[in-house]
Amino acid sequence: MFISGRARVMGVFGFPVEHSLSPAMHNAAIRALGLDYVYVPFSVPPENIPAAVEGIRALGIVGVNVTIPHKQSIIPFVDELEDDARMIGSVNTIVNKDGKLVGSSTDGEGFLRSLAEVGFNVSGCKAVVLGAGGAGRAVSFALARSDAGVTVVDEVGERASALAEDISSRFGQNSAKSAEIDDLGEYVSRANLLVNCTPVGMSPNFDRSPVPQSMLRRGLAVYDLVYTPLRTKLLRDAESVGALAISGVKMLVYQGALSFEKWTGVSPPIDVMERAVLEGLGQ
Repeated sequence: MFISGRARVMGVFGFPVEHSLSPAMHNAAIRALGLDYVYVPFSVPPENIPAAVEGIRALGIVGVNVTIPHKQSIIPFVDELEDDARMIGSVNTIVNKDGKLVGSSTDGEGFLRSLAEVGFNVSGCKAVVLGAGGAGRAVSFALARSDAGVTVVDEVGERASALAEDISSRFGQNSAKSAEIDDLGEYVSRANLLVNCTPVGMSPNFDRSPVPQSMLRRGLAVYDLVYTPLRTKLLRDAESVGALAISGVKMLVYQGALSFEKWTGVSPPIDVMERAVLEGLGQ
């Protein structure tokens, strides 16, 4: 990959960041489009976030993705927040607009676009979201914004209640509710969509699932944001009963594509980005 003296720099802030598939995904898109850009990983310890953000300006970096553990802590250091980031309290993309740093979140829209790709209609559906952390907030707000009915379930009941209240205050009282983990089966039985936003089932815990197979059925769409392994136990169980199984790779690719477009003004090739991710996962 040739990098000229005029190359523009993009990247990702994380800690650790060595596991990130974003460099492979974005650089594959850059090569396919013949753009004079490069995407690099930046390992940024939490105490260095203020200096790292200032470095975006100082070095003329076009923009960065933001990943764990910085999505919330970076917010005070950007100049402006787009509505999506303000709404969910999380930033995964920073764009350098002539020295003005604008924070946004492409997670929710990336999730919705990945559902559209597989032909799932969100509007009017009943969705159960497992996990009320950062990913759960992005997914839940995106679903509610698209007129889905959202039920949030979290092992920490207060966190699920708080998220449901946040959504209801924004979109109306009937847009979201919370449920106890012991009542999960009841809500899944009435749902069209189940989304796992917890780390349960992530490598090396290949044999774990956040939902018993007995709760899954044909006609249910099961989306697991975990993508290591590519086919989690939850997705394998979903496939075994005839449910639609959707891997978290889809959301990873689409949220990245949206960031790429914000930085370059060019829509990247989704198939190229997804292939790079799958190669990175050894597929």
